[in-house]
Amino acid sequence: MTAGLLTGPAVAAGPAGRADSTQPATFAACAFYNGNALTVYGQHGDRVRQAQCLLANRHYLTWTDVTGNFGAKTRTAVKKFQTAHHLAADGKVGTGTWRALYS
Repeated sequence: MTAGLLTGPAVAAGPAGRADSTQPATFAACAFYNGNALTVYGQHGDRVRQAQCLLANRHYLTWTDVTGNFGAKTRTAVKKFQTAHHLAADGKVGTGTWRALYS
């Protein structure tokens, strides 16, 4: 099985705050990476794509931003997510940020 996205109304990778609760939520099952290694600005690959997918599920990134390249948009999204979850907003996806993204 190859890594990627699975979408559908019953597939969820985590909670996503939706403004309109009358619409059924569609989430992607993020299946690129299953770990918690430090992921930072300038990196690329499946770890980055996993973080981006989890951020997109929570509306911190758009789906077109799930590129596998950790650039400025991803760093900004990570910082916003960290702030909202009472984590140090350093823009790095470390153990604590991974834990929050997976919860």
